Amino acid sequence: MDINFEYYKIFYHVAKYGNITKAATALGSNQPNVTRVMKLLETQLNCRLFIREARGVSLTEEGERLYSHVEIAYRHLLDAQEEIGRCDSLNGGTVEIGATETAIHLFLLDALRGFRTKYPEVKIKIHNHTTPETMRQLLSGKLDFAVVTTPFSAPKTVSCIKVLEFEEILVGGTEYGGLCEIPLRWQDVKKHAWIGLGKGSSTYELYKDFFIRHKMDFEPDMQVATSDLMLPLIENNLGIGFVPRKLALPLLEEKKLVQIRTDCGIPKRSIEIVSDKGRGKNLAADMFYKYLRR
Repeated sequence: MDINFEYYKIFYHVAKYGNITKAATALGSNQPNVTRVMKLLETQLNCRLFIREARGVSLTEEGERLYSHVEIAYRHLLDAQEEIGRCDSLNGGTVEIGATETAIHLFLLDALRGFRTKYPEVKIKIHNHTTPETMRQLLSGKLDFAVVTTPFSAPKTVSCIKVLEFEEILVGGTEYGGLCEIPLRWQDVKKHAWIGLGKGSSTYELYKDFFIRHKMDFEPDMQVATSDLMLPLIENNLGIGFVPRKLALPLLEEKKLVQIRTDCGIPKRSIEIVSDKGRGKNLAADMFYKYLRR
């Protein structure tokens, strides 16, 4: 059987996007042509590869098996193309990454200092959004990769690498010192004003689910955009809230905050580097990506 690599390139994009129109746009083609090629490929392979659905297409069992091989081959081709086009040394380039506020403060700042010292000519553009919005930008092709906090949902087309685990603690201002004597019962948490990140953030969804599991409603009395903004509000005794231990530690040591223990475990969280397995990176982005992984 003759192999038509163009067919597999088109198949890869349809499977990746789960939508013929989006695949056609990414390929610079049109929907009728992509549909025609997919029918030809199915005829050539004598099997059905896609199931049409209301919002696009999904892979059949045979399609899934084919995609697992095509994805790897396509990625290798992109890597080879990039490697051939590389210069002998890294003298410049631009990296576009997405990052959450927490990921920036707990992980990225230290890494950026080291990388910039080693590669001062590389320009880095950081797009600061919530985890869900950062993931949307990554999947739309606007970012080289993302550094985000869990939890988040990700399709099979992306690679997720955990680089840091972190702990969040419940804290309050000095006026909440009385809550430090014994562990606070979880059902008593809602008796106090609550400060948290707003809707649309992974943190909001995490604690919403956590409260629901404990048969409690969750709606912060004050909602903020970033964890940085939570600390001044909590320090001024406007409420209590969960913040990463590392961010709260300086204020705890200065006795401007108090840690409030609870009678139940707090969800563990992590920071992960997420990249699209189907897209190659330029040299600068690839170097920074590998630097962060180390």
